[in-house]
Amino acid sequence: MIDQSASRTARAAPRFRRPRLPVPPAAARALVLAAVFVCAACGLVYELELVALASYLVGDSVTQASIVLSVMVFAMGVGSLLAKRLSCAPAIGFAAVEIALALVGGLSVMALYASFAWFGQSRPAMAVFAFAIGVLIGAEIPLLMTLIQRIRRQDAGGAVADLFAADYVGALVGGLAFPFLLLPCYGQLTGALVTGAVNAVAGGAIVLWLFRGDITPRARARLLAANVVVLAVLAGAAWTAGPFERAARQAVYGGDVRLAEQTGVQEVVLTAAPLQLFLDGRLRVRGRDEYRYHEALVHPAMAGRHRRVLILGGGDGLALREVLRHREVGSVTLVDPDARLVALARDDPALARLNRHAYRDTRVRVAAADVFDWLRRERPPRPSGGYDVVLADLPDPGISRSAKLYSQEFYGLVRRTLAPGGRLAVHAGAPGADRRGFWTVDASVRAAGLRTADYWIGTGRGDEDWGFVLAAPLRAPALRLAADAPRPRSLSPAALASAARRAERAPLRDVPPSTLMHPRSG
Repeated sequence: MIDQSASRTARAAPRFRRPRLPVPPAAARALVLAAVFVCAACGLVYELELVALASYLVGDSVTQASIVLSVMVFAMGVGSLLAKRLSCAPAIGFAAVEIALALVGGLSVMALYASFAWFGQSRPAMAVFAFAIGVLIGAEIPLLMTLIQRIRRQDAGGAVADLFAADYVGALVGGLAFPFLLLPCYGQLTGALVTGAVNAVAGGAIVLWLFRGDITPRARARLLAANVVVLAVLAGAAWTAGPFERAARQAVYGGDVRLAEQTGVQEVVLTAAPLQLFLDGRLRVRGRDEYRYHEALVHPAMAGRHRRVLILGGGDGLALREVLRHREVGSVTLVDPDARLVALARDDPALARLNRHAYRDTRVRVAAADVFDWLRRERPPRPSGGYDVVLADLPDPGISRSAKLYSQEFYGLVRRTLAPGGRLAVHAGAPGADRRGFWTVDASVRAAGLRTADYWIGTGRGDEDWGFVLAAPLRAPALRLAADAPRPRSLSPAALASAARRAERAPLRDVPPSTLMHPRSG
C-alpha cells in the first residue's frame, strides 16, 4: 500500500535543478568562492576607508572606529534578513547588490570628504554610508550561499565552512592591501574608487557569465548596462579626483594650498597665504603668531643648565629655532616619527625661513622614530647622565593616537633621560576648551615622580589658549626666564607670572592620571 502522506510530501518538496553552467561544477564552485574572496576584500576596504576618514575628519579615532564598526555590523544583520526577499532570484539579487555596493562604497570617501569640506561636518554622512555599506555586505553571503548550493547540493555545514573560509581570507587580503597598497599608491579617494571598480567587475562577471543560464536575455542586458554605468561613474569620479581634492582642500584650509602630501605617518598640508601647516587636518603652525606658542614652550624650560636638549616631536623646527637662540646649548636631539616633515622643514623655503634654517646647525641631531619607542631604547647620554632639558612638542592630548605620549608610562621614560637637575616642558592642550584634559596631563606627569609648575598662555578661548606643564625630578621648578636668555617677543617675566596665576586659580587636583591601560584625555 502506498503511503499517501509521503507521496504528498514528495510532490510538495522543491526539485533541485542544476543551472546550465559554462564550466564543470567543480570549477564553477571555485569561481563562486573566488567571488566571495574578492567581495570580502572589497568590503573590508570600504570599512577601513570609512574608519580612517572618520578618524581623520572628526578626530578621536577610538570613538569614530567604534561608531563605524558597530553601525556596519548591525547593518550587516539587517542585510542578511533582507537577502531572504531576494532568494527567489539569487543571481539577479546578487548582481544588484554588487552594483549598489560598488557605487556606494566607491563613492563613499568622495561624499564624506565633500560633506566635511562644504558643510562643515561628516558625522551624519558617515553614519548613513556605514549603514548602507553594511546592509549590502550583509546581503552578500546569503545570496552566495544560495548560488553555490545551486551548483551542487552539499550539507549546510560544509557550504558555510567553504564560504566563510574564502570570506575571511579575502578580508585578510583586503585589510593588508588597504595600508600597504591602496593608500600609498592611490590615496583614500582613488583607492575607494578602484575598489568599487574591482567589486563591480567581480560581481558582474560571476552573474553575467557563470549564471547567465539563470537569467533572461532582457535581465542580462539590464544588468550589463547597470554595470557599465557604475564603472563609467567610478571612472569619471577618478578622472575628476585631482580637481575635486584641490577644491575640497581649498574649502577646508582656505588660503593657497601649495603642498598637500600623504607621508608614511600623516597628511601634511602647507598653505602659502597665509603660511599655515596642517597635520592630519589639524592646524599646527600659523605663521603670523606661532612664536607665542613656541616661546612659551621653550624659554621657561631653558632657565637653568641647558647644555643638552631633547625635543620630542616638533618636526617643523620651530621649537628647535627657539632652543638654538641660547648660545650655551651644546647639542640638540630631535625625535620625530615623520622624516618627510623634517625634510620639508629643512628644505621648503617658507618653512625653513620661519624656523631660521634651524636644521643647518651642526649641533642638531635628528632621529626619525616613534617617540615612545625611541625613549624605551634610549640610554642617558654620558658622562653627564641625562638631558638638561626635554621639550614635548607633540600632537594635542585629546587625539586618541597620541594617548600613549601623554601617559604616566611615557613620562616615566622621559624622567629616566633627565639629568638630576633637568626640566621637562609639556604642551598640555587648551585649558580654555578642555580644563580637565589639562589637569589630566599634570596628574600623569606627577604620577611619574616629577614635580610640576603649571602656566596658561593666551586668552582662554579655544586654539588661542595654550596650557603648559613644567616639571623636574626633585622639586617643582621655578617659573622664570633665564637672565642671560635671548629676549622673547611675546613672553616677559610679568606675563609668565600672570600665566602661572591663571593656572593656580582653576586647579583640579583630584583627576586620575592617564596610563596605557586607562588612557584618559579628560
